[in-house]
Amino acid sequence: MTPPSTTITLVRHGHVHNPDNLIYGRLPGYGLSLVGRRQAEAAAVALRYAVIDALYCSPQPRAVETAEILRACHLGLGTTISPLIDEIDCYFEGHPAEEVEARGWDLYTGVEDGFEVPGDIAKRGARFIAEVRSMHPGRHVAAVTHGDVIAFTVLSLMRAQVHVSQKRTLDRYGISDLYPATASLTTLTFWTSNPEEVPGLTYVRPYDEDLALASLS
Repeated sequence: MTPPSTTITLVRHGHVHNPDNLIYGRLPGYGLSLVGRRQAEAAAVALRYAVIDALYCSPQPRAVETAEILRACHLGLGTTISPLIDEIDCYFEGHPAEEVEARGWDLYTGVEDGFEVPGDIAKRGARFIAEVRSMHPGRHVAAVTHGDVIAFTVLSLMRAQVHVSQKRTLDRYGISDLYPATASLTTLTFWTSNPEEVPGLTYVRPYDEDLALASLS
């Protein structure tokens, strides 16, 4: 008999209220915008028929708020905070977003020591995936996290080069937006208990282009 698959849906948090257009990282007080709440509600609708065994989330307010919206469709489901899927520890925290945009959204190259690099993020993301597979075999788990955490975790699981130049090329694995959109669902399916298994991947941005463009304004 084929064992049941273990499914892990990585949900990026919804769009963030950021009127000063800063790199907010782990700064306190950055919750969802109105658009972000609508995006998270669309993600909740997309997952409403899934039998979710556990819900994990980053400790950042935007992730916690997104998780609370998901829970509305899954009564009785609690939320577990996991530092393994926290936002990146970033040198540019508090800097204007234009500064990083001019670098091609490279938050890592040439910064001083002491901050996370892509390999660090991939390692903790892979550790989270391994722990979930061990604790919830044959179940479906959802986890609300952040764009770079999803991107580098996917690269690691696919045995690809974990490098900043690769994080916006994820269409080759089925992430059609090239990089995980806010409130998108990146679902990994593992069919065995082999820790080296390369998972199947499906990706959904559960809202239309108008809502996607609204998050850019």
